[in-house]
Amino acid sequence: MTALRWIVLGLAALLMNLPVIATLATSLKPPAEIMGNPGLWVESPTLANYATVVTVSDRLDVWAYLGNSAAAATLGAALPLLLCLPLAFVAARRGYGRRLLLPLVVNLRALPLIIFAIPIYLMYQSAGLLDTRVGLGLVLAVVNLPLTALILLNAIADIPRELDEAAAMDGARTGRMIWRILVPALRPALATSFVFGFITAWNEFLFGLMLTTREAVPMTVGASFFFAGAGGGVQWGVAAAVIVVAMLPPVLLGLLMYRQIGQAMVAGAVKG
Repeated sequence: MTALRWIVLGLAALLMNLPVIATLATSLKPPAEIMGNPGLWVESPTLANYATVVTVSDRLDVWAYLGNSAAAATLGAALPLLLCLPLAFVAARRGYGRRLLLPLVVNLRALPLIIFAIPIYLMYQSAGLLDTRVGLGLVLAVVNLPLTALILLNAIADIPRELDEAAAMDGARTGRMIWRILVPALRPALATSFVFGFITAWNEFLFGLMLTTREAVPMTVGASFFFAGAGGGVQWGVAAAVIVVAMLPPVLLGLLMYRQIGQAMVAGAVKG
């Protein structure tokens, strides 16, 4: 049974990661082999496609795209933590806004993002935030607010109130109590919120396409520039290579924070 279980798990993992494996294999093939050998096996591996991706030109700059995405995604993941932590504390401990405000915030994520596109574009145009990292990061923070609020609310509700009462008896004010008592206890939930928020912000395409033109183009939008060759055809090897480069930062972040995310998930499962 143990061997069969591992075989099933291995097949499931292979099937789920098959698109990634195919993309990686394509990125290592020369153009002639891509057309003649579309399978997963690489006969003549080459890094020429990656060399094309990392080469900076007047039209393409993958390093700038990566920097823009990193800055915007970090802001888009960190700002909701700062905003939602006190909101979640008040909702969980005092009950304020739990029946009306919090459901409204959470339900914002159920709405299609496209309905916010025109109002946000007009506001950014007036405020001078178009084509800026800060502007892109702010709108990504709004996208991440609902999930972050929900995760932190449930995590704070799991923490015994006796810790709050003990800190209050020692004279700790609310701000110090949150910082010294709740934040260490919420570390897995904070890490989970940040990782999910970073990945969501990194993968966002719509607002990157609408709100940036040159200086703050994110990786999701910049990657599409590599698909067109000099003659107008798609360079599949280069396209696959830029996709691999684009997915590395969120994948590495998820692997580094895997233990913290696992702790938060296990805590939620035990609570349920």
